[in-house]
Amino acid sequence: MVNLTLLLCLVLGLCFSCRAEIKPDSNNNALDLDIVHYQPEQVHLAFGENLQEIVVTWSTRSSTNGSTVNFVEHAQSKWSSVSGSWERFIDGGNKSRTQYIHKVTLSALKPETRYEYNCGSDLGWSAIYRFTTPPLGDNWSPSLAIYGDMGNENAQSLARLQRDSQMGMYDAIIHVGDFAYDMDTDDARVGDEFMRQIETVAAYVPYMVCPGNHEEKYNFSNYRARFNMPGNGDSLWYSFNMGPIHFVSFSTEVYYFFNYGMKLLTKQFAWLERDLAEANLPENRAKRPWIITYGHRPMYCSDDKEYDCNGQLETYIRQGLPTLKWFGLEDLFYKHGVDVEFFAHEHFYTRLWPIYDFKVYNGSAEAPYTNPKAPIQIITGSAGCNENREPFSKVLPEWNAFHSNDYGYTRLKAHNATHLYFEQVSDDKDGKIVDSFWVIKDKHGAYM
Repeated sequence: MVNLTLLLCLVLGLCFSCRAEIKPDSNNNALDLDIVHYQPEQVHLAFGENLQEIVVTWSTRSSTNGSTVNFVEHAQSKWSSVSGSWERFIDGGNKSRTQYIHKVTLSALKPETRYEYNCGSDLGWSAIYRFTTPPLGDNWSPSLAIYGDMGNENAQSLARLQRDSQMGMYDAIIHVGDFAYDMDTDDARVGDEFMRQIETVAAYVPYMVCPGNHEEKYNFSNYRARFNMPGNGDSLWYSFNMGPIHFVSFSTEVYYFFNYGMKLLTKQFAWLERDLAEANLPENRAKRPWIITYGHRPMYCSDDKEYDCNGQLETYIRQGLPTLKWFGLEDLFYKHGVDVEFFAHEHFYTRLWPIYDFKVYNGSAEAPYTNPKAPIQIITGSAGCNENREPFSKVLPEWNAFHSNDYGYTRLKAHNATHLYFEQVSDDKDGKIVDSFWVIKDKHGAYM
């Protein structure tokens, strides 16, 4: 009876974008009909090796033996097609759920051009989405939304981010770790739900990411499979240039999950040394004066409950591994003149005074962020998740300049080589800006 039903569906064309697989029950009787879809889902964008290269990634439930993106300049009629690759991803859970993750790179796109696109194969196509390429060169003013710790439950900031993105407010999004809560949960179904949720943002704006502690399961396999970031072929760390900014993404988690070995930690640190040294060369700082890093767990915190950031206790990220003090990042970032460091992990927003080795190095009493003498750190982990808000310490440290545990996210506008503007959006207060400040620097480079 099942086979006759399937045959009738095929004849009537009702299974154009799906395939039926018969699975036996516990008595080995073929009773359950499992429909495996070819329809693209979880569509999201990222920058490629430069800003005129866009990587389109999506998933299907079954192999389509093809990965194609059709795209066209807005208001034009001639569509182009580019093919890419796909990989089978098997989740590490008990059910070993399988999906096929597709990747297509659109190269040599025109600057400041709006494109429309869809993705898929002859077995099924996505809806038509759009994106706009940035200007060429370094002399323009990118705008970004930056946040961490957003799950598929209690994703308080998502609707506002969707609206912002649809209005064209951002040139990119940066998600500073912790997705879905968790991507591997329920045999990766929660990860699928989250990727579908953010599609109304990430299919329109490059969605740049770094891993958090909630991505750890099965050696970060869900994170690594789902996101395609530029550079070294492993999305755990990479960098890219955007206008006057050199962005550096790294993994704080290599300092904590030694059950996967220490090789990732040593490789990342060596890469960070090379990348920051090159970015800090005088000729490169002349073109792209700002260096901004982002990683999940912070060096400094304003709460008492986190085992890895408790009061004056050292963090591995800041000073390095216990006792040996190897691979610490604060000295490295200080040496190479990192201007701003974004973190998340704590479910609140905190702006720090310029800080190095627990000491405040303001530019001056009147203008602390004008020519500061140390990096500025921002913790933005309040986008919304099922773990809710984080409490602050009863006695806040002296380096805490501003704090809020409203749900929300951070905006960054790089006006030029000397001025950055930041503001914190409160979703609790209907989009009100609860904090804003300028960073002004006449000269960029090492603080030493």
